[in-house]
Amino acid sequence: MSKYTKEQILKEAKENGVEFIRLQFTDLFGIMKNVAITFSQLEKALDNDCMFDGSSIDGFVRIDESDMYLHPDFDTWAIFPWRKHQNAQTARLICSVYKADNVTPFEGDPRNVLQKVIDQAAEMGYGFNVGPECEFFLFNTDENGAPTLETNDKAGYFDLNPIDTGSNCRRDICLALEEMGYTIEASHHEVAKGQHEIDFQFGDVMTTADRVMTFKHVVKTYATKHGLHATFMAKPIEGINGSGMHTNMSLYDLKTGKNVFDDPDGELGLSDTAYSFIAGIMAHIQGIAVVSNPTVNSYKRLVPGYEAPSYLVWSTSNRSCLVRIPASRGKGTRVELRCPDPTCNPYLEMALCLAAGLDGIKKGLKPAPAYDENVFALSDEELHTKGIQCLPGSLAEAIAAAEADPFIKETLGNHVYSNYISGKKAEWDSYKTSVSQWEINHYMINY
Repeated sequence: MSKYTKEQILKEAKENGVEFIRLQFTDLFGIMKNVAITFSQLEKALDNDCMFDGSSIDGFVRIDESDMYLHPDFDTWAIFPWRKHQNAQTARLICSVYKADNVTPFEGDPRNVLQKVIDQAAEMGYGFNVGPECEFFLFNTDENGAPTLETNDKAGYFDLNPIDTGSNCRRDICLALEEMGYTIEASHHEVAKGQHEIDFQFGDVMTTADRVMTFKHVVKTYATKHGLHATFMAKPIEGINGSGMHTNMSLYDLKTGKNVFDDPDGELGLSDTAYSFIAGIMAHIQGIAVVSNPTVNSYKRLVPGYEAPSYLVWSTSNRSCLVRIPASRGKGTRVELRCPDPTCNPYLEMALCLAAGLDGIKKGLKPAPAYDENVFALSDEELHTKGIQCLPGSLAEAIAAAEADPFIKETLGNHVYSNYISGKKAEWDSYKTSVSQWEINHYMINY
């Protein structure tokens, strides 16, 4: 049941002087889009009668089938905190996209892709909770407001003022998020200079995916207010840690609410369901990587030595592994996937993770034994002897892995899959033909 009704939204908007409402949605590649309306059009939008031109959005539809409708999710109603002290306040609603008949969910909408997998889980009696750990960098800007590669602090992991000069910005982000309904569990400086992490409480998967998109928007907004530039780019600076989005996941019984991953009598306190879920993730992660790590730059983070996983092993304690099982048990029993980065489309990433886990459960898959040693210390020969495989080493390899696994297309649907893969191939082709600064530095003088 929605926590808001149409009447409550209209009443709150009027009482708070909301004059503009942003109807937000997300394209295939994880970029937030919006249609802005005035208060006079809010009731029309709440009646699902707001149309937009879908042909202008990457991967949506052709120009001859462009009319689409936005269906707002009432639970996502929020007034932007940074607009509250201005005369014209602004609010937002996150929407799902529907076809021109205004009845059929558009198969190219990432939110609808996720909903399809949520429905499949529900048919099996499961709900899906997710808790992401979103990292980002703060950089100084130049006199024109353009981002530089100069971080605004020299701090490290968990450092405090005056070394961590980004803490004021981080504090304002946390306060704004809490005002928008988030429960902030922790915020701190990360390992690299200029790198930060803010963790918010886990929740059902759709709410969490919506919150990841809002989180990025809020972080960038407050960075700008502090004269900084925030980026979720996976590896903005060579030689230091990159930014990840560790994804913590658990299934619960829809009837009882019990965490079905938890079993006090099971090995390591995990249920057979949890083991099958892990096995499903491991079976499909190479193909999932094209979505969980979607950019050329993503694969410059996934290298040994910077706490980012690159080998397909799991463990209860080893942070060099792909899948980790944190120590908490009971309600907190969960599976942590460590490879995703925050450039991913959270709706598609979480849809694929859930679908992969469900596939493992349906097939009764069992994972290889847990590996508790430091995988990064193994030689190539040792990795081969132990049968340890790697994540794709580049976007091109990730594309090939996705094309080799029919599960990816089946989960995403033909429309999303074909448009997404086509877009990623174009991105890789553009990268291949570009001339980098590295090439200039190495070849311009010597040759």
